[in-house]
Amino acid sequence: MQRPMGKNVSKFARVRARRSVVQALYQWGMAEKPMAEIIREFEKDRTELNKADIDYFREILRGIEIHLEELNSHLVPLLDRPLKEIDPVENAILHLGMYELLYRLELPWRVVLNESIELAKMFGAEQSHKYVNGILDKAARQIRTVELANTAN
Repeated sequence: MQRPMGKNVSKFARVRARRSVVQALYQWGMAEKPMAEIIREFEKDRTELNKADIDYFREILRGIEIHLEELNSHLVPLLDRPLKEIDPVENAILHLGMYELLYRLELPWRVVLNESIELAKMFGAEQSHKYVNGILDKAARQIRTVELANTAN
């Protein structure tokens, strides 16, 4: 599942893919439709995907769907309230960040956190980026122990 970013895929295409992932996860949570249907709708109706890394968009959404239970098992102990009480936008961003921390090991943990913070600033409530940062920082310290140990030296 883990593959490096292709030579012809820009950083900005990944950023656009992540933005669309957050929107798709929000829709998935609200509409309770199958993920495959959400992906089809986005590919058909969303022009912003024209300049996005569509393969990354699909991989992340399918991966979150497949690994949702595992992602939640990492997230829930870090939360200050039940998962169902987390704002839907923050929920989407936390799942995206957790997926990248666990399954996209070629992405430095700081990149995952920074991208998640930017998404929270873009889509979330006024201070949601601080909450997202706090949760994913704790997650990174548990999941990326080797990477963090290497950056401390």
